[in-house]
Amino acid sequence: MKNNLYEVLRRPIITEKSNFQNGKNNQVVFEVADYATKPMIKEAVEVIFKVEVTRVNVSVVPSKKKTSGMSRRTVNRRKMYKKAVVTLAPGDSIDIFEGVY
Repeated sequence: MKNNLYEVLRRPIITEKSNFQNGKNNQVVFEVADYATKPMIKEAVEVIFKVEVTRVNVSVVPSKKKTSGMSRRTVNRRKMYKKAVVTLAPGDSIDIFEGVY
């Protein structure tokens, strides 16, 4: 288990739903490490982006099957990952999510 704050957050997840949540509910969505807990995620976001976090929701997105090729016989599996929806305090925002509508 690693305790580096920069390794807890893997990447931001930018989809239509996450853009809607950012605009209306002041929430941002991140892919996080498998071992990350809610307090670790909260501390990482507050330290890295210098914002105040009011709430963290975590869910595990299961792996999915994907067929490829003309014969559709080869089956690949997409990786499962852990997703965190972070609610920011009113007035706070993260610059990488601004203007991504």
